[in-house]
Amino acid sequence: MKTLAVTPGVKDSLELLEMDEPTESDGSVLVEALDVGLCGTDIEIITAQYGEAPEGSKHLVIGHENLGRVISAPKDCGLSEGDLVVGIVRRPDPVPCAACAAGEWDMCRNGQYTEHGIKGRHGFARERYRADPDALVRLDPALTGVGVLLEPTTIVAKAWEHIEGIGKRAFFDPKVVVVTGAGPVGLLAALLGVQRGLEVHVYDRVEDGPKPDLVRSLGATYHTDTLTESGVQADIVLECTGVPSVVMEAITKHGLDAITCLTGVSSTGKELQVDVGGVNREAVLGNDVVFGSVNANRGHYEAAAEALKKADKEWLGRLITRRVPLEQYRQAFERQPTDVKVVLEIKAG
Repeated sequence: MKTLAVTPGVKDSLELLEMDEPTESDGSVLVEALDVGLCGTDIEIITAQYGEAPEGSKHLVIGHENLGRVISAPKDCGLSEGDLVVGIVRRPDPVPCAACAAGEWDMCRNGQYTEHGIKGRHGFARERYRADPDALVRLDPALTGVGVLLEPTTIVAKAWEHIEGIGKRAFFDPKVVVVTGAGPVGLLAALLGVQRGLEVHVYDRVEDGPKPDLVRSLGATYHTDTLTESGVQADIVLECTGVPSVVMEAITKHGLDAITCLTGVSSTGKELQVDVGGVNREAVLGNDVVFGSVNANRGHYEAAAEALKKADKEWLGRLITRRVPLEQYRQAFERQPTDVKVVLEIKAG
């Protein structure tokens, strides 16, 4: 079968390869891959910033944002032929640590987890794969065209769960949400904020193209100025860029008793002059909470599936700005000005 893979540690080694069919030792459910979404993580793996092949393999099949359809499954496993499914990216470590044993592998304590298409497990950019039933999440058939957005939605589903958990520390009645970055994760974070009935403000540098309209179609407010310039006082901030200067604004420019969630992973080596004493003073006197969040467990996948089921499917479809056949994969990585989410079609049609 066709696969899209890299040689980890070798820059720009991405190539279309023939690989053996998956074996039953990989799992009892056989899945036909439909779509794979591309993101910055894939770029970083292709440029050899990180990425780890499975044991015994020279190559790593990329692709962690995924959508597939069940070809065959054991009787009474909860899945049936034809079901629309998404494979869970992270799998628990083999020890397992206390968090993984509790089903919260997104909070793994020892770092021995594996991740499809990233760390120690082949990804989903291949025609077929196998998985155990507990590693798959079934989607509503209405999400056939947009279900590949589930994985990025899980990131913000987790973020919102933790924000609401932190809010229980004391009186919590948020009204205003700020999202920095109008990429796929930021737009999906805004969607979940609107679904909660909150006033949502999204900040991005882009002045035209699909992003402003996508935000306004949600009933949210789109900003091209900075958080500081706008004067918006947020109760909740979701930082989705990883840009150091924007991160500092997200941490320091908000209302009292605010909760700031950092989801964007920053590049290292960028230095900023920061008044640490001033930042600390404001955080202490303002009862601020700042926390980071990455990855997701099964509960977050299920919450994300419900959020997408409730969302306007036409709006979700507009997030996918380009669909590229697997054989033309190089075009998918040629960034276009109007790109929001680019999807590789593993199975055409």
